[in-house]
Parts: sequence; structure tokens; C-alpha cells
Amino acid sequence: MIKSFNKFISDNKLFTKNSKILLAVSGGVDSTVMAYLFCKEGYKCSIAHCNFTLRNKESDKDELFVKDLSSKLNFPLFFKRFETENYAKENTISIQMAARDLRYEWFEQIRKQNNYDVIAIAHNKNDIAETFFINLTRGTGIKGLTGIKAKIGNIVRPLLFADRQEIEKYSSENNIDYREDASNNSLKYSRNRIRKNILPELKLINSNIEQTISETISRFADAEQIIAHEIESKRKTIVSKRSNLIYLDIEKLKNLNSLKYYLFEFLNTYGFNSSVIDDIISVLDKQSGKIFYSNTHTLVKDRECLIISKIETVKDVLIIAKDVVSIEEPVPLKLSYFKKSSDFKIEKRSDIAYIDADKIEFPLKIRKWQKGDRFMPFGMTNFKKLSDFFIDSKLSIIEKQNTLILESNNNIVWVIGKRIDNRYKITEKTKNVLIIQINR
Repeated sequence: MIKSFNKFISDNKLFTKNSKILLAVSGGVDSTVMAYLFCKEGYKCSIAHCNFTLRNKESDKDELFVKDLSSKLNFPLFFKRFETENYAKENTISIQMAARDLRYEWFEQIRKQNNYDVIAIAHNKNDIAETFFINLTRGTGIKGLTGIKAKIGNIVRPLLFADRQEIEKYSSENNIDYREDASNNSLKYSRNRIRKNILPELKLINSNIEQTISETISRFADAEQIIAHEIESKRKTIVSKRSNLIYLDIEKLKNLNSLKYYLFEFLNTYGFNSSVIDDIISVLDKQSGKIFYSNTHTLVKDRECLIISKIETVKDVLIIAKDVVSIEEPVPLKLSYFKKSSDFKIEKRSDIAYIDADKIEFPLKIRKWQKGDRFMPFGMTNFKKLSDFFIDSKLSIIEKQNTLILESNNNIVWVIGKRIDNRYKITEKTKNVLIIQINR
């Protein structure tokens, strides 16, 4: 076991002998054996233990066990209790997903604050097979079938070389105690059903199924690299970013073979899953305006493009007092005041508004535009509906939705980033100038 452990670390360049390593230890056989292996090899380690308060006294016993283990191995200990069920309800996610989010966020926090090089997680070869089937049942692209990686960023998995039977054998031969988690036998969890029911049946067909799956995953990983290169090549010609919006050229999309696969790869980054891809494809030749939502983004079918924007919560009204010189939300703005001089010049830029400071009244307001809004666009002497201005400017639906208004005394001063109101422009009579710039 020790020899294989060292070889796996070396072959995958997980860390060096001088690395500071944070060990995620639950008290189960995998993570406990991992802690002993690191101790035996003389690494500089600390232990992090999460008490998810899901099993009452059993969770507390796990915590006590890990405290004793850290003392026995002379490893510093970090531990924390989480209200996992409350977190899951608040975020409308499963208990398992909640526990995963909480522990990884906390591990990374410890790593940064204490300058650890890596976080070691005790996944083993069986976990690779189980995760493969979990992803398969959920629906995934080929990337989701490439298995658990030995190293991703600051996360390392130094036990992926061993299966659960090898780990339990090492524990028994070396008299290593560990905690049994009763929830590992509960069939209400998908992973346990795969472990208890699916894999044993497959073993009747292939007694070495874990190794076979591992080898298959390796081939998938090679294929995924080839496909990823092709996807990226097409992405560069079809997907573009302007300001905070993502644009996908519809005509170029329609010329793709395997459109559904390409579109899935382009969109899954923004939270759109495979179930919505067919619906998006069905509107490519139809009238503009159809909107699709993921948990994090909005996709709108516009005239020539699919347009993606991040869903952001914007306050209904933001008040700007006279002494404010900058704001960050809902749009980053910098405010400057000047006496107008003879050599004063105006830059023709949409991200800067030059305003006659003596014509405005504080406090200023920033709000989302509303139907019925009217203003006098710069250069005009008549009022115009903002909705008509948007049409003339050929703004997309998302650009319209994201448009913010700067207002003074219930009058529009600036359609932010687009056009100031003619009533507030700089003239020969202007004495004081307010310059407002979008601070990108």
C-alpha cells in the first residue's frame, strides 16, 4: 500500500515532500487510512473535520474520534459544525449537495488562511465507478463520464489507486480503527444503491468491473480532450462577449453538424442542461423574444443571436446623495465635479455623461426603466418614449431589460451607458460640470 501510495503521488505530481497538506477526515476507513499513510511518510499535515449534525450522537462520536486521531498522529486539527439541513432547505438542494458545498467552501477557506498547498480528499477507485454511474443516470456530456480526477486545482485525491477492499485490508493488517457510518448502508442515497445493488450485479458479469470502468474512463478522458479542442475551435467563431452579454450567432449555429451536442457544450457553462437544448433549437427559425432560464442565467432568442445574461438582483431604487463620488452597485459609477473652463472638451463616449451640474437636483436616483418612460434624447427638442428609443437603437430584449436610468426630480438625466437627456447637456452658459463615468 505504501509503495503504491508514493508511486501514485509521484506519477500524478500531486505535491512534494515539502508541501503543506490539509487532510479532509470524516473518521471513515478511507480518510482514516489516508491520514495514517501521510503520517507514516512524514508529511506536514493538518486535519479538517466537518460535523454535519445529521446523525445526532453518531455525528458527535465521529467528531470525538477524529479529535483523538489528530492527537495520536500529532496533526493539528480544524473542526466545524454545520446546520446542513437548514442550508439545504434555504438553497433548495439535496442534503448530499449541501454537505458537499459546505465542506469544500470551508476547506478552501482554511487552505487560504493557513497557506496549505493542497487539500487531500480520500476518494478511492470504487468512488470512480460509483460517480461514473451517478453522472450517467443524471445525464451528462462526455466530460461528466471522465471520472474523478487525481488533481483539480488545489484538490488532490491520493487514494484513487486503491479500491475499498484494499483499504479495508490495510486497516485490518495495521490495526487501524475507524468509524462506521450507518448512512452508508441507507438505500435512500443514489450512491449507496449503486454500491449495494448495481455494482454487485455487474461483478457477476465481470469480477474486475471497477478496473474495467477505470480503464474505460481513461479512454473517455482521451476522447474528451480531442472533442474539447474541436468545441473550442467552433466556440471562437460562434460565441462572442460584449459588455456583460454572451452572443451566439444563430446562422453559424444552424450550419453545425450535431447542433444539439455543440449547443449543449456552449451552454452548460451557464447552467442550461440537456433537457432545455431541444426547446432552444426549436425556436432558432422563429420570431424573436422567446426566453429561457437556468438557475444563474437568462437566454433570449433575438433576431440574429442567442443572447445570454447573468441573472442579477437590482434594487428598485438607489439614492445618490450629493457628497457621493462613486458607487459599485447596481452599476459602478464615478462622479466628478468641475468648473467649466475655456478649454473644456467633451469626449464622445457612451460610458461617460457630461451634465450641467446646476440643472440637477439631489438626491439622484438610479432605477430600472419602466414602460411609459419618456426623455428628450441628446440632440433632439422633442420627447421620445424610451421603448421607441430602444427600437431605433436596435437593442436586444436583454439589453432593454438591463437598462438603468439616472433620474433627477423625476426627470431622466441619463439612460446609463446610452444617451443623456438634451435638457441637461453642456452649453455655453454652463458654469459647473458633473461628469459621471461607468467605472469598468
